[in-house]
Amino acid sequence: MKRTDLQVVRKIAFLIPKMSAAVEKPVKLAIVGTGLIGPRHAEAIIRDANAELLCIVDSNPAAKAVAEKFGCAYYASIQVMLASAQPDGALVCTPNHTHVAIERIAQGRNSYGAFGLPHVIHSNCTQVDCAEASGRHLLIGHHRRFNRHVAAAKNALPSLGKIVAVNGLWTIYKPPEYFEPPMEWHRAESAGPVLINLIHDVDILHYWFGPIVRVSAEKIMSQRGHPAEEGAAITLRFANGIVGTFLLSDAVVSPHNFECGTGENPTIPAEGRDAYRIFGSEGSLSFPDMTKWTYAGQRSWTEPLVCEHVDVPHANIPFELQVELFVAVIKSEEAPSCSGVDGLRAVMVCEAVKKSIAGGCPVEIPIRS
Repeated sequence: MKRTDLQVVRKIAFLIPKMSAAVEKPVKLAIVGTGLIGPRHAEAIIRDANAELLCIVDSNPAAKAVAEKFGCAYYASIQVMLASAQPDGALVCTPNHTHVAIERIAQGRNSYGAFGLPHVIHSNCTQVDCAEASGRHLLIGHHRRFNRHVAAAKNALPSLGKIVAVNGLWTIYKPPEYFEPPMEWHRAESAGPVLINLIHDVDILHYWFGPIVRVSAEKIMSQRGHPAEEGAAITLRFANGIVGTFLLSDAVVSPHNFECGTGENPTIPAEGRDAYRIFGSEGSLSFPDMTKWTYAGQRSWTEPLVCEHVDVPHANIPFELQVELFVAVIKSEEAPSCSGVDGLRAVMVCEAVKKSIAGGCPVEIPIRS
């Protein structure tokens, strides 16, 4: 498959040893942590002919059943795994607050590749530089960049003329069980939708329009009473002059979010509603229903608008494309397509949103190169 706009990855960051020689097939991968997302990654690995699911690592004994389901080994800790197995890469699917410790363990072994959430990079910004200094590639895996709707929208942007503004929505209802054991960590201040969900949308916006350099945010009223915020109303300014607004909430009933619109997450019913509206000098586009509005002739509010549907070519599911790229990078067949700096920028925007909520004023975001 030719890699164009689909050649990038999700919020998960891949830390991979640089290799001069190709790894023999199949590439052996470990999954650290199961929970909600681990099994979905496991399924993507077993569908890739060039990858092998070597093991699952999780301190919860219940993960043994997951390992049995996928026919792989089980280890109770990373240390135990590294004493017994040599994966070529690992997928870290544990709660956010654990990723720094996991990455430090991974960086201690030259033969071990690991990826964690951008929290790992942001919690210590020198991690971005240390990856290269330690002889490793760092690739950030925002999986939505693999989504076929995202790629189609990026290809359609030039037809809209000069992009002036964007409006985004991530509004949905997370049920009470989302916050109950063993997932009570979702109640924590660090686990609100800004860092759990908005970060994906920020990366899409960066992918389409370049870096965000200023945000201002107002916190949405709390209904649950948890330390975690439940959302915010946000204004955005991009380095190239584009302005935007974004409404974020995980405590309202709404079909206007990426998952409902694209049907990417099989556990969330697809409703086909829009999550973004992009406005340009020559046209506008709603996403992911991919409806484009233009004038057939003279641009004027007195002229009728023409509505057309932007074609969305078929592609494999994002997690499968993500594993495909991960394998290729490990084998030195391709370079990482989303840098550590890209991942750090997304985290910086989310931290700026939280800072704006706390301080009640706009926050500037430096562009790190």
